[in-house]
Amino acid sequence: MTLVLADDARLIVRSLAAERFAATTEVSERFFDENADAISRACHAMAGQFQRSGRLFVCGDGAQRSDVAHVVVEFVHPVVVGKRALPAIALPDISSGAARRMLDVMGRQGDLVMLLTAGAPTSVEVALLASARARGMLAIALTGPAESAGIDADHLFVVPSGDPSIVQETHEMLYHVLWELVHLFFDHRSAAP
Repeated sequence: MTLVLADDARLIVRSLAAERFAATTEVSERFFDENADAISRACHAMAGQFQRSGRLFVCGDGAQRSDVAHVVVEFVHPVVVGKRALPAIALPDISSGAARRMLDVMGRQGDLVMLLTAGAPTSVEVALLASARARGMLAIALTGPAESAGIDADHLFVVPSGDPSIVQETHEMLYHVLWELVHLFFDHRSAAP
């Protein structure tokens, strides 16, 4: 009996994993197909801000806190030989207002702010982006399904899924692509006469 249950469990796990992988792949392929040009424009703008001594402030609450830390690590500690370390700072939680206060104290014109949220941004998150843009910062928002009205971001990337896990997985791919392409633009600029 135990052997049969173990075989059944393996089949169920495989089936669930295959369904999950297929759903994530479908959403991410559609997202990157639809946003390729916008992603390259965002990377070009980010590279320009970094080249002019801009710093990246990253924020997000809840499950996105781990991604906030991951983005910062990617930018400040590149694992690819020859890639530059870029200044990135994790902002504290947004819902308490701590992120906004820190950004008000430390942020300056020419910096960048990146918001990560699995759904539509809250009013506090929208206000943080608007404040950053009003101060001359480049605002980048990575969201789940959201009404774009009211989101004041230079670059808005909406993942078309109501599943927060799929949104987060797509965001993980996106911020790795952003990091890679920012360096591609640096390399291109360095090679230019």
